[in-house]
Amino acid sequence: MLNNVVLMGRLSAAPELKTTSNGKNVVRFRLAVQRDYKDESGEYITDWISCVAWQNTADFIAKYFNKGQMIAVKGSIQTRSYEDKNGNKCSVTEVIADNVSFCGSKSDNAAASSPVSEPDIPIDTNDDDLPF
Repeated sequence: MLNNVVLMGRLSAAPELKTTSNGKNVVRFRLAVQRDYKDESGEYITDWISCVAWQNTADFIAKYFNKGQMIAVKGSIQTRSYEDKNGNKCSVTEVIADNVSFCGSKSDNAAASSPVSEPDIPIDTNDDDLPF
């Protein structure tokens, strides 16, 4: 069986390093990944992909990446379900980032030459609802 994903996109927000109650560092971030084709109105379609990085990878992202910066992510897709504090069933699909790297030139990343605005879709950062 194979579960690999490779993405390249721009960070939609500045990564924020958090520590779980178990003492593990984690960064949750969303990538804006532009498709290679345009919609009916002539605009490129952007997919907003939720990602999670743990431990050393999380530390690296938090230290060296900023909002709008191009990043390459290699990892696997994870789906999980849980009940929130109101008893509602929730499901999440996200990429678990095992390896990340810089993309583009330094000037592209410094200027974040193609800023994108993220839609108002919240990333669930409440660790209380996580099943682990």
